[in-house]
Amino acid sequence: MSRIKYKKEVLRLLQEDDLDIVLRKIADYPPKSLLNPLFSALCHPGEKIRYHAVSCLGRTVCAIAAEDMEQARVVMRRFLWSLNDESGGIGWGCTEAMAEIMCCHKGIMEEYVHMLISYMREDGDELFQDGNYLELPMLQCGLLWGIARLCSSYRQQMVDRGVERDLANYLDSRDHTVSGLALLALVRLGAKLGPGRLKKFLCSPVELSVYDDGTFTTVTVSGLARQLLTIGAEP
Repeated sequence: MSRIKYKKEVLRLLQEDDLDIVLRKIADYPPKSLLNPLFSALCHPGEKIRYHAVSCLGRTVCAIAAEDMEQARVVMRRFLWSLNDESGGIGWGCTEAMAEIMCCHKGIMEEYVHMLISYMREDGDELFQDGNYLELPMLQCGLLWGIARLCSSYRQQMVDRGVERDLANYLDSRDHTVSGLALLALVRLGAKLGPGRLKKFLCSPVELSVYDDGTFTTVTVSGLARQLLTIGAEP
């Protein structure tokens, strides 16, 4: 099968509504052969296809790591390069895919989670230049979805790495989706925020479509704020 036909075949599979069916069919292909088609699908205009590609990359890179951990690292470095200004690209979908891969493979998480967190942080003084802050709101949305995903799978590790403060900074964003996804991540982190920090969100009409393991769920920003108020009131 030619490379173009192969890419079209993978794209056709990603259009399935049921993620379990997608994953089952994708598993019939050699993992390494799926990388380029799945990378391309991260830029697809269809939300379902993009996120199915994210889910498939999680399982695919996990399968690669089981055979050759260094090859899995090569894939992660490819994502990092795509997010680098010098690459000439933008890195659509890269933070989401990195997070999903880390959720599927703890060893990769332990090696690379600090890099994903660095995209929420500005550079500090010379001795603390570990930030790679992403400025585009659309990239921030993908990053915050990924951080929320990791907060679900590795809550204590994310608490220990101090991401609550990073997430709280996004609550001042003028992009309502960015601030909403920050609230989602804070809920999953179990963060305790004061009422004053959350007041402006309690009457927000904003709704978010959140993807989790093949399912899109609509959540409200006001509902997330109320959840955080409840968490904050717990002893």
